[in-house]
Amino acid sequence: MQKIFATLTLLLASWSAMSADTTRTIDLPTRPGVTQRVLVITPESAKAVLVMFTGGNGALRLSPSGELGMGKGNFLIRTRQQWADKGFVVAMVDAPSDRQSEPFLSGYRQTPEHVTDIKAVIASLRQSTKLPIWLVGTSRGTQSVAFVTAALDKSDGPDGLVLTSTILNDPKSRSVPAMALEKITVPTLVVHHQQDACRVCDSNELPGLMSKLGHASRRELVTFEGGITQGDPCEAFAYHGFNGIEPQVVNRIAGWVLGQ
Repeated sequence: MQKIFATLTLLLASWSAMSADTTRTIDLPTRPGVTQRVLVITPESAKAVLVMFTGGNGALRLSPSGELGMGKGNFLIRTRQQWADKGFVVAMVDAPSDRQSEPFLSGYRQTPEHVTDIKAVIASLRQSTKLPIWLVGTSRGTQSVAFVTAALDKSDGPDGLVLTSTILNDPKSRSVPAMALEKITVPTLVVHHQQDACRVCDSNELPGLMSKLGHASRRELVTFEGGITQGDPCEAFAYHGFNGIEPQVVNRIAGWVLGQ
């Protein structure tokens, strides 16, 4: 009987922890006739907000109820509960309403309209949570977060920046090191897999990126090795997406953001 009671207690504690997180979808008006949909997970005791941007074409195809139509395998998206368990409000950004078909965010990430959309997201989350706002991008998402952070002033921009699997060279568009990174003054963490074989993420080019981030109030490069690599080297389940080492990467980023 004692064993049964202990098991039930553990289950109830687990259910209680699960129910402590609230998940909601918000549609923010950003430009005339345009809304920006964001899926937000809010834990019971939040410490900061992570606004997350996927790679590739940047689309999640979120339904009004928050179902993911695309991007489920992306590193940031598939680890969303791990981030919430660390005490972060997790805000996953979809393509805006006027970019809900191909090419989605492709060719859009470095535009004034994208900056306007994300400025509205930051303002809304800052007002509703009263917490520090960090932009977190992976792969092509790093082009979004770096460009937006460089374009916004201190009052409108994020409190910090995390770049994972950064686009370091790109023959088709402006890479992150080619942006006006000297305008970025907020704390900036760069996270990369040393064995990332994606052609636009060559780790040999990381020193150039770090040198451009010299005005950040705090900056660090953290690299990882190992894990599992499967399929296209530029996709989410290769080393590029930290496959097999997700908890270690999440823990390291979480500790840095929270100053631990």
